[in-house]
Amino acid sequence: MKKEESKILNKTLPKSPTGIQGFDEITGGGLPTGRPTLICGGAGCGKTLFGMEFLIRGATQFNEPGVFMSFEETNEELTKNVASLGFDLEYLVKHKKIALDHVHIERSEIDDTGEYDLEGLFVRLGYAIDSIGAKRVVLDTIESLFAGLPNQLILRAELRRLFRWLKVKGVTAIITGERGEETLTRQGLEEYVSDCVIILDHRVTEQNSTRRLRVVKYRGSMHGTNEYPFLIDENGFSILPVTSLGLKHQISNERISSGITALDNMLEGKGYYRGSTVLISGTAGVGKTSVAAHFAEAACKRGERVLYFCFEESPNQLMRNMLSIGIKLEPWVKKGLLQFQATRPTFYGLEMHLAATHKAVNEFKPSIVILDPINTFTMGEKDIEVKIMLMRIVDYLKSNQITALFTNLNSNGGILEQTDVGISSLIDTWLLLRDIELSGERNRGMYVLKSRGMAHSNQIREFILTDHGVELREVYVGASGVLTGSARIAQEANENAELLTRKQDIEQKKREIERKRKALEAQIATLQTDFESEESEAIKMIKTEQDTIKRLEQDKIKMAESRKAKTEKNTVKKLKK
Repeated sequence: MKKEESKILNKTLPKSPTGIQGFDEITGGGLPTGRPTLICGGAGCGKTLFGMEFLIRGATQFNEPGVFMSFEETNEELTKNVASLGFDLEYLVKHKKIALDHVHIERSEIDDTGEYDLEGLFVRLGYAIDSIGAKRVVLDTIESLFAGLPNQLILRAELRRLFRWLKVKGVTAIITGERGEETLTRQGLEEYVSDCVIILDHRVTEQNSTRRLRVVKYRGSMHGTNEYPFLIDENGFSILPVTSLGLKHQISNERISSGITALDNMLEGKGYYRGSTVLISGTAGVGKTSVAAHFAEAACKRGERVLYFCFEESPNQLMRNMLSIGIKLEPWVKKGLLQFQATRPTFYGLEMHLAATHKAVNEFKPSIVILDPINTFTMGEKDIEVKIMLMRIVDYLKSNQITALFTNLNSNGGILEQTDVGISSLIDTWLLLRDIELSGERNRGMYVLKSRGMAHSNQIREFILTDHGVELREVYVGASGVLTGSARIAQEANENAELLTRKQDIEQKKREIERKRKALEAQIATLQTDFESEESEAIKMIKTEQDTIKRLEQDKIKMAESRKAKTEKNTVKKLKK
């Protein structure tokens, strides 16, 4: 089995890494080694910069010197242009890591010669390659090379010859070309003779510009075929290979506090899962940002870094507003644990926001990321594009075990249990803040709509903003429904008054019973006394009668005894006679 695997690996197309962030991941390793690659696109899409960064990264990171042959910009112009991106081209040229060659071509020169071939170019380019032992070559741009050549047969023949020559030299080459009207390039042949074709696109939609890259073909290799957003900033190219993220991210069983004790209690008393996604949605003014600020403060107190993206408020305004509920965020900013990124969603397109988010996360390396609010991206954008962007952010954050909290503003009159951007299926824990209007008052309520992987409360809690933060209280649920605010206070007062009345009635009943009990006991005591008195008299009478009867009995006995004696005497006398 190992031998078969090794044979497959040996047959894999050799690739030269570009060093451009994200691109090597899309292509599975970079550009085809020793083969030409066509980079095409309109003006200002970044073709020249892509080729230059390919050479610079190769020279500095992979020890592969390169030659940049330009047919438009001079060496001085190229050096100045890339210096703004932090590339020291003069140093690399001086140390023979890169060779620059500007070829100036006039149409009049082509007309005068009649015959046109690239033999002179091959000699010049070959010398530059051999002088520094170049492994990489960039030709920018091919249209300038064939400008003014009317004979299409000669043009096609020389194009094929150029690409073959580059393959023979064994250099990994990039040829840049401008987009045609109905073809990828103006000549329509380059894309067919190139082993790899990449399109760079710079489009403007509803006043927002976006940059995207697509690998049209890659002979002998699998590659990503989607359009990928990319960013050009002070660090050069940054491409986001979002399709490679997938659903293979690691999970954590660790729980982290929301910063609100009562809310933690609603989530098994433990809070959110680390690395999960949390959504706080509700209408305007219900306290979504306040909950997010609690979460940020709690994380900073644990010593964790928090990256907070503000899309509606400036950081200073947000920190000032949070002071009204006792949350102090400024000290954490000064300690370097909290960083704000504040931009308007309309400042640039979705891809730029996505790229900027990736860049900020990579640089700051936070444990918590907060986006407040996400529905602002829907202005002037298609819902599906916004959902895809947010899906990419969620996948990226989860793959890095970063806990993400999003806030979403629900439209008035809309369904609360859904979001404008349609990302509810991506969310692990969803908290819904809602208005409760009653008796001319507007109060707040909170409940947990869902929380994957944990038992959670199904109760609606009254949501109160105090000078010491957010408080969650039990709501009153009665025959008339849920009561909050003054209606709840009035209802509680009525209940307390009714309870007090009932207690008073009970006490009165107790006193009445006690009085009757005491009266009964008094009566019983009187009867007992009378009974005892009568009993005493009766006992005396009974004793007297018993004594009398006893005397009578004794007298009777004595009388009987006395009578018996007389009878016996009389009997004796009679016998004597």
